Amino acid sequence: MDGISDVTVGVKRGSDELSMYNSPISGMSISDGASDGTDNKKPRVEEAPPSRVLHIRKLPSEASETEVIALGLPFGKVTNILTLKGKNQAFLEMGTEEAAITMVNYYATVNPHVRNVPVFIQYSNHKELKTDAGNQRTQAVLQAVSAVQSSGSSSSDVQEALAAVSSPVLRIIIDNMFYPVTLDALQQIFSKFGTVMKIITFTKNNQFQALLQFSDPVNAQHAKLALDGQNIYNSCCTLRIDFSKLVNLNVKYNNDKSRDYTRPELPAGDGQPSLDPAVAAAFSKESNSLLGKIPGALNPLSAAAAAAAAAGRVALAGQAGSNGVLLVSNLNEEMVTPQSLFTLFGVYGDVQRVKILYNKKDSALIQMSDANQAQLAMSHLNGQKMYGKIIRVTLSKHQTVALPRDGLDDQGLTKDYANSPLHRFKKPGSKNFQNIFPPSATLHLSNIPQDVTEDDLRLLFSDTGGTVKAFKFFQDRKMALIQMSTVEEAIQALIDLHNYNVGKKQHLRVSFSKSTI
Repeated sequence: MDGISDVTVGVKRGSDELSMYNSPISGMSISDGASDGTDNKKPRVEEAPPSRVLHIRKLPSEASETEVIALGLPFGKVTNILTLKGKNQAFLEMGTEEAAITMVNYYATVNPHVRNVPVFIQYSNHKELKTDAGNQRTQAVLQAVSAVQSSGSSSSDVQEALAAVSSPVLRIIIDNMFYPVTLDALQQIFSKFGTVMKIITFTKNNQFQALLQFSDPVNAQHAKLALDGQNIYNSCCTLRIDFSKLVNLNVKYNNDKSRDYTRPELPAGDGQPSLDPAVAAAFSKESNSLLGKIPGALNPLSAAAAAAAAAGRVALAGQAGSNGVLLVSNLNEEMVTPQSLFTLFGVYGDVQRVKILYNKKDSALIQMSDANQAQLAMSHLNGQKMYGKIIRVTLSKHQTVALPRDGLDDQGLTKDYANSPLHRFKKPGSKNFQNIFPPSATLHLSNIPQDVTEDDLRLLFSDTGGTVKAFKFFQDRKMALIQMSTVEEAIQALIDLHNYNVGKKQHLRVSFSKSTI
């Protein structure tokens, strides 16, 4: 484009003009100078009369309607839009011709960019755009812009409204997560509203969160309207849903924390369970093919059944018969003991038995009370560091952990904790059910004697090999928060000091906290 600036104002390309461009998306007929925006022909420069309809070309192929509308927002009301995805072009209709002229004049001196790519803006031959009201997404975008602009809100408010109606990505937070919510369960729940393309799960501020991308923003809107505030299980696992400011998710690995359903060939990444090849093949054929196979998802429980499940009496609906045995591998065999595994995994359920494998001492079998507790422990502890090594936690094929035969010495590698007084969840309705959080650097301490000081506790926790970063007593001084420098240090401190005798027959209670100091 020799001698032509990045913004071409008042250009009509006669040889490239489309006689009638029928958009199958919006049902609008267009006739305008509209090449595909990718040719290198030098255009014939002619003056085109000002119009409130602007023709934008050389858009990046992934550009969204939001980003096109954002070009016009500073100059006045945007009243219509048509994107020609295959042509890398769009038509933007401003509320007035004056607004369009101001926009063109401005971009004649300041190069407009979309996704860091320079784009070309000129007047269109059209005086207005006539769109088909059946295009839900376009109508939703325009309605949001109109509503916010007419209320006299700021440009940032308009941008937020735009993001809300045109982002296909939802941000999901799960409150009161007494039971694990897996990536597969989210896929099943949200697939009822459209094609789920990508999911990324993570923990932020000690809360389980997810980013989920639909193929179309309209699907995201419908899912948010239907699911926001709903419980996955009765009385718990509440969905809090907002629109993300992101318009596309970049998934690098297919494993239990992230998945791109459009790319089943992605690697699993280090230390993460990978997708089974058969599962990957099923996803590559149809992303919704596994619907209905995730146990318990949006399967309503009665309050009594939920309470019983929480107490470890019964498995959740759909999971009866599943076993509660976990296989833990990559353990530090010089340091690990059945007691340390009992203490750590006991944060997420009542451990019944622990067996460190005789011929493979970096691996252990842990039997929880039921499958739900096993899932909960697996979702929170897989990938965490214990004694300097990243442990891997998976469901075992074993139904139970066998005790050694009478008279057989297995060097103390197998322990039976069925009657342990240290189980956290043996009392139905215990507050412990409401305080299950992922491993965090901040620990919650309770059952502290009145004569134990902050210095006593700081020294006690420093002796576990970590650094105490902060400390805070609760008002009654029976409870406190203590913050270690890393999650690994906090895990070590919990293993060493949960049930520690702090005097007067009082034993310290230690758990992970969602709070920070």
